[in-house]
Amino acid sequence: MPTYAYACKDCSHAFDIVQSFADSTLTSCPECQGTLRKKFNSVGVVFKGSGFYRTDSRDAKGSTVSAAPAAAPTPPAVPAPAAAS
Repeated sequence: MPTYAYACKDCSHAFDIVQSFADSTLTSCPECQGTLRKKFNSVGVVFKGSGFYRTDSRDAKGSTVSAAPAAAPTPPAVPAPAAAS
């Protein structure tokens, strides 16, 4: 269950409370019965990096993405025949 932060508009009392998503928002301060406001914090999960793709968590054998075809090898150079004298 998530933890929510509240602050009273009247007495500035601040506190955190664990509530279910289904619970209604608190409206009165437990200290002075004043009006509460919900404080919003930064997000707890941050994705960093070049990106996340569906193939990041798969092994090479189970991947559905085919590898690029290999380039055809070039034949070795053959020297030109020497001119007859």
